[in-house]
Amino acid sequence: MTLPGPAMSAPSQPPPEPPSEPPSSEPPPAGVSALRAAVDLALRIVGGVVAVVGAVVTAVLELILSTLRVGGVLVGVSALLAVVANVALGWFAPRAVGSRWALLLPAVVWFGLMVTAAGGTAEGDILLANNNWVGLAMIFAGSLTFAVMGFRLVMAPRSPDPPPPPPPPLP
Repeated sequence: MTLPGPAMSAPSQPPPEPPSEPPSSEPPPAGVSALRAAVDLALRIVGGVVAVVGAVVTAVLELILSTLRVGGVLVGVSALLAVVANVALGWFAPRAVGSRWALLLPAVVWFGLMVTAAGGTAEGDILLANNNWVGLAMIFAGSLTFAVMGFRLVMAPRSPDPPPPPPPPLP
């Protein structure tokens, strides 16, 4: 007994076109790969420097804004700025340097500046007074932001090698 159904032979399809250029199995010349490695290293170093400079600039701006008053009342804009800027620095540094641990570059610099600002000098000059709730909130929020960003980076699974590019579309 024969059941009705589709034909057993495969429908005819045109054969795939051969690639226009065969993939090169030769590695790039040694001079090109050495140049690429040097440029990559230079860009990673520049990325780390930019992250550190960004941490210094945002920390100083936050310290200046920590005493901002509107109508005689302290405004907590520097704490909000600390969170936003530290999230941006925490995102930028690992991607620019290429290492998860690069988050420590802006975090240590930022926190060091905050501790130095709160410490004062021998003459009694301080940038963050102990009765300034905005300064305390700024240090807490900024430090917590870096801690959360670091936790997320450490706990994130390492991404595997990127998948190969998709084949070109058929005409």
